Amino acid sequence: MLGSTHGTFTTDLRARVVACGESPRTTVHGVAAAPGDQDVSGRPLHAAVPDLDRFFRPESVAVVGASDAEGRPNTGITRQLLAWAERVGARLVPVHPTRTSVFGIDCVPSVGALTEPVDLAVLLVADPLPVIEELAETKVRFAVAFASGFAETGEAGAAAQERLAAAVRRSGLRLLGPNTNLNAFERFREDLEGPAVALITQSGHQGRPVFTLQELGVRLSHWAPTGNEADLETSDFISYFAGRPEVGAIACYVEGLKDGRSFLLAADRAARHGVPVVAVKVGRTETGARTAASHTGKLTGADQVVDAAMRQFGVIRVDGLDQLQDTATLLARARSPRADGVVVYSISGGTGAHFADLATAAGLQLPTLPQAKQDELHEWIPEYLSVSNPVDNGGHPVGDWRGRKIIDAILADPSVGVLICPITGPFPPMSDKLAQDLVDAAEATDKLVCVVWGSPVGTEDAYRTTLLGSSRVATFRTFANCIGAVKAYLDHHRFTTAYHSPFDEAPRTPSPSFRKAQALMRPGRRLSEHAAKQLLRAYGIRVPREQLVTSAAAAVRAAGLVGYPVVMKASGAQLAHKTELGLVKVGLTSASQVRDAYRELTDIARFESIDLDGILVCQMVGRGVEMVVGVTRDDLFGPTVTVGLGGVLVEVLDDTAVRVPPFGESEARSMLGELRGRALLDGVRGAPPADVDALVEVVLRVQRMALELDGDLAELDINPLMVLPRGQGAVALDALAVCR
Repeated sequence: MLGSTHGTFTTDLRARVVACGESPRTTVHGVAAAPGDQDVSGRPLHAAVPDLDRFFRPESVAVVGASDAEGRPNTGITRQLLAWAERVGARLVPVHPTRTSVFGIDCVPSVGALTEPVDLAVLLVADPLPVIEELAETKVRFAVAFASGFAETGEAGAAAQERLAAAVRRSGLRLLGPNTNLNAFERFREDLEGPAVALITQSGHQGRPVFTLQELGVRLSHWAPTGNEADLETSDFISYFAGRPEVGAIACYVEGLKDGRSFLLAADRAARHGVPVVAVKVGRTETGARTAASHTGKLTGADQVVDAAMRQFGVIRVDGLDQLQDTATLLARARSPRADGVVVYSISGGTGAHFADLATAAGLQLPTLPQAKQDELHEWIPEYLSVSNPVDNGGHPVGDWRGRKIIDAILADPSVGVLICPITGPFPPMSDKLAQDLVDAAEATDKLVCVVWGSPVGTEDAYRTTLLGSSRVATFRTFANCIGAVKAYLDHHRFTTAYHSPFDEAPRTPSPSFRKAQALMRPGRRLSEHAAKQLLRAYGIRVPREQLVTSAAAAVRAAGLVGYPVVMKASGAQLAHKTELGLVKVGLTSASQVRDAYRELTDIARFESIDLDGILVCQMVGRGVEMVVGVTRDDLFGPTVTVGLGGVLVEVLDDTAVRVPPFGESEARSMLGELRGRALLDGVRGAPPADVDALVEVVLRVQRMALELDGDLAELDINPLMVLPRGQGAVALDALAVCR
């Protein structure tokens, strides 16, 4: 765990926010965008940012259902709200129909009787719906509903929640909850300095470990327990926190996303501001997804899509709450890296080797230190010990003046951006001196210094006082959390340095291809292969030379025009898998073969009672790498684009990568890099390299199709897309399209 934030370990976050620009137009990488812009499908291109200042720092608070009767749940809540209101400087107004006062404060009998403006209404009632309707008349800006029994309980509860949400929309106020809790009104330490972690959780208890980081000196600025998200949702708080100058990182515990598009827009806003978002998103497994849905009553989303969308927009996904704590804290507080190189430094060769293996496997770069640097280190470290990286000091040098010299020398190397020192257990006074030297060296450098304190006890003075008392050393308890956090730190800064929002380049108006394609769509129906290929042609995606025929004689004429050898295939809207039914004939080289193939294909179709629109006579395309490119609809994110190994391998290997539009060329190339079979595109066993540029172009054209036909296209499958040798392009040999 990272140490306290006292001292000089701060980042000028306000300057970072101002530099990005905000209002009334946002300028990012030289591109100006109006906040109201929409893409070609009518969806927003910028996050709606609620003004939550008066939620977290209200001037006046009405507590509906306030109580001071001992033994009642509302009494404890009222007492906590009174203490919170005093801390934030808010006036508290109790609302109760039968009491004249609560805790000595005069009551009003109803919301309608409020005589002064109220920023926040806290609803301690079993049914918040009638109160929300009353609040609509009072101009209250925010409300919190603690009541449960809504979407988390099933269909009846979901219907009740929708009625509540509709009332909120009519009222004009913003609602937190229902099924939320008091976490927003916790006592936050005000004696801690430096960039803070802002916390968002859909389960209050799951945020408790992050909140208690304050006891280790880590500053927290806000806690938003979003509950069922009938109105205010995770995305709203990400968007708001991303613009807060005191927020260095946003930590989220997410069970279900209310709206995928809103989440991506919020993540995009955070990326524009350079504010890291770290998230635990449950639902990786079917069991986890069921549990999450029953808890929050929201769609979990296909996990592969969720995972890809998060990576696409720079959200750092972690699995455990301990990882959430460590990663968010490091990202909030560490300065930008000076270099990507990581050096492992230890008093044990075994410890260093073990840590280096794990770090390298995780993708961290452990550069070999230059010979001149190794010679310098050997001035203080015995010659028989390895100092190339990891650096093994043998133990004794850390006990005297040599220890600090070694650390400073490593940090002085320009290839080194991070120094990690795993201390597997306390060994005083040696470990005490090492910890102090690391802290002192960290104060004198702008590079990241990390320590893994491996003692299971954690009560040692070197850990509790020296390391946790440092504002500059990042201290962890496990190898895995340290490695994961450092990798996230380096990846985040690489990501934000190169980030260009895909929403800035999303198409605003339909292309000429859209008008051609729309005429081909058949609502609620699957297109035949011939019609699906016409759809691809409309978007400039290459298909083989082919003709659709309805007689054997026409098939022979078409083969002569297309050029032998040819492929013949049955074409009909009912046909999804033609090969299994024997409805594909390959390598036909003569008129007699074409006539026989025509008769056989039509006979099979009649026997199987399949309606055909004809027989396709197609050009034989040369060998290449078979890929699949497709479009599917995700319940949360809408259209998604998939690329992977095609042909029969798509079902055997399931080697695919997915993205949520919009995205650019670099993201399309990243998709290919994720494939286990990526080497096939580079050429293996004497095969020539494939035309990757042509494949990327097809992916981008399919993305454009997905965006423009969002309301018309339910599914598209180009399989196989034959990617020919470099410079020869890519050809869609088969296609399936389903209209909405």
